[in-house]
Amino acid sequence: MRFSYVMLPDYPLEESLRSIRLADELGFHACYAADETWHKDMWLLFAAAAQQTSNIRFGPSVSGVVLREPTLIAQATATLDELTGGRAEVVLSSGNFGLLAQYGIDWKNTKPLSRVIEGVQVIRTLLDDGAITFDGEFFQYNGLFTFARPVQERVPVKMGAMRGPKSFEASAEHSDGCHHALSYTREAYDYAAEHLRIGADRAGKDWTTLDFGAWVVLAVGRDSAAAKDAARSMVGIYASSMPAEQLERNGVDPDSLTPIIEAIGAGDLAKGIELTTPEIAEKLSFAGTPEEVTAKIKEIEPSGVNHLIAAITDASLVKAFTGRDVPGVATVDEQLQLLHDEVMPAFT
Repeated sequence: MRFSYVMLPDYPLEESLRSIRLADELGFHACYAADETWHKDMWLLFAAAAQQTSNIRFGPSVSGVVLREPTLIAQATATLDELTGGRAEVVLSSGNFGLLAQYGIDWKNTKPLSRVIEGVQVIRTLLDDGAITFDGEFFQYNGLFTFARPVQERVPVKMGAMRGPKSFEASAEHSDGCHHALSYTREAYDYAAEHLRIGADRAGKDWTTLDFGAWVVLAVGRDSAAAKDAARSMVGIYASSMPAEQLERNGVDPDSLTPIIEAIGAGDLAKGIELTTPEIAEKLSFAGTPEEVTAKIKEIEPSGVNHLIAAITDASLVKAFTGRDVPGVATVDEQLQLLHDEVMPAFT
């Protein structure tokens, strides 16, 4: 089991750089970030971090191929790979549907999965060959080339997936792995694994060699109640992007989230948090003491998950998103240290 840190780049940049340096020193596999307009630019942040780190890998999880043209994702990835000496990778999706709506784009009209599959092909070609001629359904190029060349022989290109089954199958068939976001139960990961196998078989791959990542909201600390309260503050915001089928695989009735999603959609975050019960938060996060978090990861490990991607939630992030003060919550750096000292050893 590899462990990575995925950040929302909303902190002061020096704080983010300090956390990335610490994650590197502690041996975390990668640092990922959301490639979204809402946050600070992750590509610039990771370029700055490249010279301050030695081993940790970098990339978006995820970058959306609707708002960001895939050849530009390939160009940025290759440049980051050179800056880091071969430590870049990329995870693709169609993008955050809430963000697309703010651009006036109806995701239902974008053929999201087909577009991502084609985006993977485009990025793979440009990274491998440095040039592309392509006449696809969504993207067309005639002799396009770039001097941005990666250092790695093969830069990993992966896909994000939530709903399934086709998204999981496509991840295994067409890319180097799957980052499955916002699931927390053995049932959900068994479902993903079943369809990853199907896709891998179609492509003649061994599915166990793929990156099978669990992208989870996580808060860990000595004070279990404080960690769980921090997670509860963010669960509704994240859960609003979860399809009904995925909620059900995580033991949550989609109807129970309707008033929470409506409150958040109306901008009333305080009401959304108030309506998020501790029971819902418990089901939709990995939060608590190191022992509690370890136990939750152990529950999903037998499904074949080989990569825990921790979207660490601390008081600063809760304050930034909700304006809510949550005392007693460990900082990002303290949580990275706790994961290293008391959670990761259980999976070596």
